[in-house]
Amino acid sequence: MLRLSKKMLFAIEAVVDIAYHSGGLPVQSGDITRRQGIPRRYLEQVLQRLVRAKILSGVRGPRGGYKLARERRRIAVGEIIRIVRAMELSSDPLGEENGSELAAKVIRPIWLDLQTDVMKKLDTLTVDDLCNEANQRGVASEGRQSLDFTI
Repeated sequence: MLRLSKKMLFAIEAVVDIAYHSGGLPVQSGDITRRQGIPRRYLEQVLQRLVRAKILSGVRGPRGGYKLARERRRIAVGEIIRIVRAMELSSDPLGEENGSELAAKVIRPIWLDLQTDVMKKLDTLTVDDLCNEANQRGVASEGRQSLDFTI
């Protein structure tokens, strides 16, 4: 069943934070924790899963952190949700065979259709779209503040 869990929200926030605040440099998990208020125990777990899924890449070293593994316009929110949903161990009541005939023939199919529609929408929504929305709503970017274009 599609529901927005804390891990899903944290994963989306972390990826958008990295895209929005990186300024071309790796973003450290401590900076994401500070800006987004995500508990570090959740964050590290989610970031490592996103690295394995090739959404992010990890950069080692004292100035290391995380970067997007590909362009932000090529990362769909639906992709992030599927990765995190695979991490979560809770059972999905939509997949259960038991229950009433009404649930099996009416309620579950409607819910599955709604879930499919939501995921289609999330598959068209990119990290770039969310970054642009943040910019339009006046969210300050730490990465842009550190850029220096003087020659």
